[in-house]
Amino acid sequence: MSVTQQYLLDTYRARALDEPAPPAPGTHDWQVVREWRDERQLRAILAGCPARPRFRNALSRWRRRVRDALSRRRRHPA
Repeated sequence: MSVTQQYLLDTYRARALDEPAPPAPGTHDWQVVREWRDERQLRAILAGCPARPRFRNALSRWRRRVRDALSRRRRHPA
């Protein structure tokens, strides 16, 4: 039985029993992906793994900009 057939059968049963209809297939897919990603990141943090490269690179760029701005202020006080 395909997913669509199962959904139609569940919808028919819900309507016959005056219950709320089940969500359509694929409705909560992105929520599941986000929860899985958040859990994976939490497990990595708890295991003591370093930050992922993309995050680490963004953080180092931000630190560099702050450091450069502070050094410019010290050289040229207002």
